[in-house]
Amino acid sequence: MSVTPARRILRAFFIVGLGLVFAALFVVPASAESTTYLRLAHLSPDAPAVDVYVASVADPTNASVVLRGVDYGTLSEYQVVPSGPYIVSMRPAGAEASTPAVIATTLDAETGSAYTVAGVGSFADLRLDVLTDDLTLPPGGQGRVRVIQAAASEAQVDVSLDDGKNLGRDVGFATTTDYSNVPAAEWVLRVTVGDDTLAEAPFTVDPGAVYSVLILDTPTGLAVVTQVDALATAVVPEDGVETGGGGRSTSSPTWTSAVSPPIAVGLGLTGLVLIGFGTTAMAGRRKS
Repeated sequence: MSVTPARRILRAFFIVGLGLVFAALFVVPASAESTTYLRLAHLSPDAPAVDVYVASVADPTNASVVLRGVDYGTLSEYQVVPSGPYIVSMRPAGAEASTPAVIATTLDAETGSAYTVAGVGSFADLRLDVLTDDLTLPPGGQGRVRVIQAAASEAQVDVSLDDGKNLGRDVGFATTTDYSNVPAAEWVLRVTVGDDTLAEAPFTVDPGAVYSVLILDTPTGLAVVTQVDALATAVVPEDGVETGGGGRSTSSPTWTSAVSPPIAVGLGLTGLVLIGFGTTAMAGRRKS
């Protein structure tokens, strides 16, 4: 039996629709292919406020990210930047961009990775540390937690949960612990030295979330600050650091490790519509 031109068209619709459905299952977001997540932190208790500049090594005089007036205790949200080598530098707050940097470091930002570049230590020994942030999903029903010890008033502290689980022992000033997996639940975080509890704070661990816990100095003692770095399907902040002018942003669009939801859903719906159209039309042709 010969195939009519109308049937050829309907068959083409069906094949294209089916192809789009399968394509939707394998779409990789552009940001995961060629970008990096980068954030900045000021964790030196006695250092003054600074302006932080991020510039490509290929064009060091043209900063792509500037965060102004950064005070102690600030941990910015993530900025999505192209992968590649960067120079990160700090200048006194309000200083001209041509002012020599107080301190600088280089970062080779790898595709798909996430980093925190932090000014740490006392002002006399100030340095920039590049921390690699592990934003991969924790095991099911758990979160992942690390501790950043930025309180100079205590040379070492222990950090634990109220069930006794240890998140870090003898954590020295200006150091960062490895990540620990923690069951999703309501906890109390405790910072202790010997038998003395110096600070504590409630801590809700959500399944699939990644956290950084900051230990900070305050005029009245230690403070515990919890930062959500990532959720089960989202790097908590994309475009969090304003480019060129500094400041914070409240935007936090979704990012997934395999599929870009708007593209995937759009392609999937398009494919299903085409398949449905083709199937209905072909059934109509058979009846006629």
